[in-house]
Amino acid sequence: MKLHHLFSICIAALLLVACKPDKDITYMTNIDKIPSAALTAATTQAGDFTIKPGDLLQINVASTNSDAVKPFNKIQYVPTLGTSSTYGLGDQSVVYYLVDDDGNIDFPVIGRIHVKNMTKRSIQEYIASLIYPRYLTEKPEVECRIQNFRVFCVGEFNHPGVISADNGRLNLIEAIAQCGDLTLQGERDNIMLIRTDATGQRYMKRINLNDANFMTMPEFELQQNDILYVSPNVYKKRSVWQVSPMFSFGVSMLGTAMSLITFVTVLAK
Repeated sequence: MKLHHLFSICIAALLLVACKPDKDITYMTNIDKIPSAALTAATTQAGDFTIKPGDLLQINVASTNSDAVKPFNKIQYVPTLGTSSTYGLGDQSVVYYLVDDDGNIDFPVIGRIHVKNMTKRSIQEYIASLIYPRYLTEKPEVECRIQNFRVFCVGEFNHPGVISADNGRLNLIEAIAQCGDLTLQGERDNIMLIRTDATGQRYMKRINLNDANFMTMPEFELQQNDILYVSPNVYKKRSVWQVSPMFSFGVSMLGTAMSLITFVTVLAK
């Protein structure tokens, strides 16, 4: 076999190894087969996760009578320097509620409230029931948000890092988009989600982005402090494999020997 034929075969083999099938990088290939009812059911459950120790909550109580609900809003005033060298009340600064290790918060007027394992919606309804009708003549509107909602994205993202969600809700596709999508070397069929539940226990879930059924999974809606890890695929692993120094030395010596043999053969002719 001539050398240029052997060289062509080697190049073709390398191209075959380097090529990546389209099905491995396409998201939700079977999206048309997912029943719309399943997607709708998953959407209605979005953002209703449980509160855990360490969460930082912003809770606002509103009513048509703003003066009546002031004692129930944890607000402090930041002093500002007035024009006449006197300090005024200045701007309002909201003070957040930290859920302690026992799952409690200290709420104005009401006192200590146990919120661990409660959803944001249930906290809103519970606080409203504690205020009305005991303290107010009309039922107030209560809004609860998580201020330290963060998701950690590591591995084969184009822009890995920490994502914050001001509105306290984030789904898997949104997190991927904020990280600039996965690299072509990321395993789209093997996303690792690591989550800590309200009891402090961690568990792991594998997600296949090629299969649109992941949009109906409970894990599609991310929770605070979730970790997303995308491992490199086999193609990238092959590109970074290392050989021992002895093997490299042997290959080098073999190449040198073949060069000498070729040189001697040419001279003999």
